[in-house]
Amino acid sequence: MKKTLKYMLLLTTVVGIMAGCKRDDDYIKSTPSNFIANFDLRRLYKNVDLTLKADMLGGATSIKGVVISDFRSGNSPAGLVIMQNARIVGNGIDSLRGMALNIGADASKYIPGDSIHVTVDGATLKRVNGVLQIVGITDAAVTKIAAGRALRTQAVNTARISASPDFYESTLVTLSNALYEPEPVAGTTYAGDKIINDGFGTATVHTEATASFANAQVLPTGNFTGIPFIDRTGTTPKITLWIRSEDDFFFVALPKFSSAIISGYNVDPNGGDGNFEYIQFLCTRDIDFTATPYSVITTNNAGATVFPVNGWITGGARTYKFNLTTGSVKKGEYFYVGGTGRRVTGSTSLPIPDEKWRASVNYSNTAGANGVGTATSNLLANSGNIAGIAIFEGTNVTSTTVPLDVIFYGGSGGNFYSAGPPAIGYRITNTEYYSTINPLTRGAQLFMGAGTNTTRLPFPNPTTNFVRLGGVYGEIPGAPQFGRWSTGRTATGVPLTITTPFTVIETDGTSLAN
Repeated sequence: MKKTLKYMLLLTTVVGIMAGCKRDDDYIKSTPSNFIANFDLRRLYKNVDLTLKADMLGGATSIKGVVISDFRSGNSPAGLVIMQNARIVGNGIDSLRGMALNIGADASKYIPGDSIHVTVDGATLKRVNGVLQIVGITDAAVTKIAAGRALRTQAVNTARISASPDFYESTLVTLSNALYEPEPVAGTTYAGDKIINDGFGTATVHTEATASFANAQVLPTGNFTGIPFIDRTGTTPKITLWIRSEDDFFFVALPKFSSAIISGYNVDPNGGDGNFEYIQFLCTRDIDFTATPYSVITTNNAGATVFPVNGWITGGARTYKFNLTTGSVKKGEYFYVGGTGRRVTGSTSLPIPDEKWRASVNYSNTAGANGVGTATSNLLANSGNIAGIAIFEGTNVTSTTVPLDVIFYGGSGGNFYSAGPPAIGYRITNTEYYSTINPLTRGAQLFMGAGTNTTRLPFPNPTTNFVRLGGVYGEIPGAPQFGRWSTGRTATGVPLTITTPFTVIETDGTSLAN
């Protein structure tokens, strides 16, 4: 037995040695790609002119991508072909990146959708007038492979571009629900530099005086598609957006002014949720709720397995309704909707004055207004699936009623939207985060989860209880029936204790522009 074991050990050792001595021919051979992605090429640039050689590009000598620049309307940076490409990088990383190619007058030969291969071996990667570009090549280095390729456009906001300029420079983007600052007077044209604000920051829309649409009159607000270039010389990146033609602007009507906006919420009071959760609103105009009632509906999609067929009035465990029918609030004042606990954070904390409450219901043992919602111990979700809050004008809310203001927060689950037909879900309105018009397809997108309506604010940090939304809201000068966010809301956690006075949650919050 011992001898047999000895032979078995010897055989195992020999096999192991043979496996460790594989010949080169036993391995799969691979050849380095001739192409390097813009994602990798841009990472090589370290703010110093870089001569491109195959040895530093992993053996690559070329780049390839789809042209997004367009000279046909006369509004594209002289001499530059702008192209973008992407590659799979894993971990959910979006690798779409752009690159400018300086080839001189021949740049005008190429139009959006052209697929090109470009030899860059020996060329130089450098910044010229702030724009990262490849110089030292001619049209001879460019080979057009195909035409009519689909263009990928990113729907972003100015804050995202400023935070990650290398991600978006020289790509095709759309800024949604932006308006000119100052408001254009009658006869204002595209020509020159015009400032737009999308609620998250500003960008300069540049139009050459010789562009075919330079003398066309602008409309006050809409979606702007174009190629951004970013000046990094100041403390804050400055975005210049080149729209390529008049068709790169799409008019979107301004949203209806909301007399009350969602400014904060407490989803996890100390000591438990039952009857102590609440929502804070800022009054933007004087409201007499006795004469002009409103309603507030929350949605909590915990454990949801079906879609909300009736949207905000689905009821049951999905949505809960409050009617606001008594009292009044002055412009600039905060008011609250929630449980009858009426305290800052749980049963042992300090009170929020009674006069500040426009609706308080013991939701832990009482059904929602008009039968929308069953009694619940968890009105506002504090973990898990998507949750939301909406305010409506009037109390007769139906599945087709559009809210005045709406926000969503939390996770991505909960069966909250189905494209149908018919489409099912929670209706949105035009805010800093949501749009009823898809900025990429220009089609309707009326629900949370449809098209680009995907923004969800985060759950509050466990060490903070109140979520302050901040932002600046106001009516449009000269058009008081319309309102907009000149500074979009962002969620900030406010730590609360049982000794925190209510004035803390009304400090440094949402403000009014006028």
